[in-house]
Amino acid sequence: MQKYAAFLRGINVGGNKKIPMSKLKKVLEKHGLKKVTTILASGNVVFESDSSIRQLQKLIISAIEKEFGFPVPVLLRSHKEIKKIIELNPFKEIKVTSLTRLYVTFLSEILKDKSSIIYISPDKSFKIISSFDRTVFSVLDLSISKTPEAMSVMEKEYGKNVTTRNWNTILKIAKL
Repeated sequence: MQKYAAFLRGINVGGNKKIPMSKLKKVLEKHGLKKVTTILASGNVVFESDSSIRQLQKLIISAIEKEFGFPVPVLLRSHKEIKKIIELNPFKEIKVTSLTRLYVTFLSEILKDKSSIIYISPDKSFKIISSFDRTVFSVLDLSISKTPEAMSVMEKEYGKNVTTRNWNTILKIAKL
């Protein structure tokens, strides 16, 4: 059995696409996933399976749509990939304050053109600082801007099949 993390995009945000985590856990267990654990209500699931990532992605997407009645993009990473992201420590040079947010964005594909990786918003509140494989790391400074358009920048740059998590969430997932 291998351990995986599934990141569901766009659920339980602003009252849209509601999926109770306890029900999601039961649905995934019913479809054969083992040791299913959910983290927060934003669609983070850790589980074990012998299936390939490709098979798992199809299974999870299908199970969610069948059970909840709407499609949800799902990005998967193996536990080894999550551990590698932690080992990279991409934010080691960032001075963190209570108004600093560290983000990890998971992409569906490896970036072909890495020339657009580094980005700084016009007001300097949002910065894309680096990437690794199918992952982009960014920093948001809330002391500069309270209404950042960071996620729209990510979607414009990398498409809609991406999902972003706070660094602290990734650290929690890595410990499971």
